[in-house]
Amino acid sequence: MFMRMVYDDGLAQAAYIVGCQQTGEAVVIDPERDVDRYIDLAGAHGLRLVGSAETHIHADFVSGSRELAERCGATVYVSDEGGDEWAYRWLDQKQGGGSYDHRLLKDGDSFRIGNIEFRALHTPGHTPEHIVFLITDHGSGATEPIAMASGDFVFVGDLGRPDLLETAAGQVGAMEPAARRLYRTLDRLSGLPEFIQIWPAHGAGSACGKALGAVPTSTLGYEKRFNPAILAASDEQGFVDFILSGQPEPPLYFANMKRTNTLGPPVLGALPAPPRIDASGLPALAAGDRPGSVVVDTRPWDDFRVGHIPGSLSFPLIKSFSTDIGSMVRETDEVVLVVAEDALDSTIRAMIRIGLDRIVGWCPPEDLAAAGVAGATIEEIEAGSAQDFIASRSPVLLDVRRMSEFEKGHIPGATNISHTRLADRIGEVPDGEPVLINCRSGVRSARAAAYLKGLGRETVNLKGGFMAWDGQGLPTEG
Repeated sequence: MFMRMVYDDGLAQAAYIVGCQQTGEAVVIDPERDVDRYIDLAGAHGLRLVGSAETHIHADFVSGSRELAERCGATVYVSDEGGDEWAYRWLDQKQGGGSYDHRLLKDGDSFRIGNIEFRALHTPGHTPEHIVFLITDHGSGATEPIAMASGDFVFVGDLGRPDLLETAAGQVGAMEPAARRLYRTLDRLSGLPEFIQIWPAHGAGSACGKALGAVPTSTLGYEKRFNPAILAASDEQGFVDFILSGQPEPPLYFANMKRTNTLGPPVLGALPAPPRIDASGLPALAAGDRPGSVVVDTRPWDDFRVGHIPGSLSFPLIKSFSTDIGSMVRETDEVVLVVAEDALDSTIRAMIRIGLDRIVGWCPPEDLAAAGVAGATIEEIEAGSAQDFIASRSPVLLDVRRMSEFEKGHIPGATNISHTRLADRIGEVPDGEPVLINCRSGVRSARAAAYLKGLGRETVNLKGGFMAWDGQGLPTEG
């Protein structure tokens, strides 16, 4: 049996290529949308992708199953559990007419790729339709599974959060019943061999849980002994309280992903290839002369804050790029990138993975200086000067950390709105000038400062964030 994990550091997402070397066939589990990576990797090992399997309708990235079905005729294997509301709507909408080759899986159903068997188990809780795949290598003579592709059910050190239908998709009252369903689903683990490897769909940094481990894989026996979320299941109410507490506010784009992956992502065929744009035209776009246009500047924060196009947004190419841009740029926006040419491909990939397809142009950073268009600045203040600034200017204090962070301690009088939800809750930012923004270390607050500055607010970023404020021994509450 062949297995390779293909990991996306930006979204902390793992897809798995599993193949039978005897027949030269392979399937990819939970693929992202830029599927050339999986096709090329399989081909490099003498395998051809004949199937694409999904554990559930994802909320954090655009699925690549439809793209694979179009590009290489892959059979699609998806859940038939959860009821009509959780049915995949795109399976009979093949480009040019007809249906994709697909198989709907109920609990206990199985399929084979060569000598490798994939058996589905219905594991609701994170979502109602969620399934996992027990993988057995019959080619080696095995009679029991070697691994569970666990999707967003079991992570290393955590379980998939059951609150997203409410916190991301707005289904009021959904999170507690989902948590109780997840509690009952844990019984499904009791009859499985403890040596089974756990291949989760996410790792540390994913917003699909609150405490995911940085180790990429585990075993069922280890997780049953040491996973805090599983250990919390000694009683139902205790488990519900544990699993629902401290979950991070989901990025704004999560709600769009559920809809996109249910109805069917637009087929790309190839990566977008935006034209290079003259820098002199960017200020008009950033100022809104063309409604729905957004200029996204990917330079480091220190470069952006001392000189940027008025109205542009700051999203440096750091690990949180996907989460940040997906929280403040809408799927309907037409985006022009300020990005180095050697980073253009990876930036486009990161954007299409979360449904930001309308990339209409790009401009290299050096062209901004040559055109003289980067004249806007954002003030940043040291923690040691912040108290005097507050006393003299009476700014609005905005804390853009997670609520769980804010409750442990914050600057007195601050309003808390997570930076991942700021665009949706902009009306809750108190009136007043200026706005002094903080997060933990100054990174998330920089994204929020640029966003608010683009809306016309005077913003000041607290350098070093709450860590610097607290480190100076300044007053806190909470």
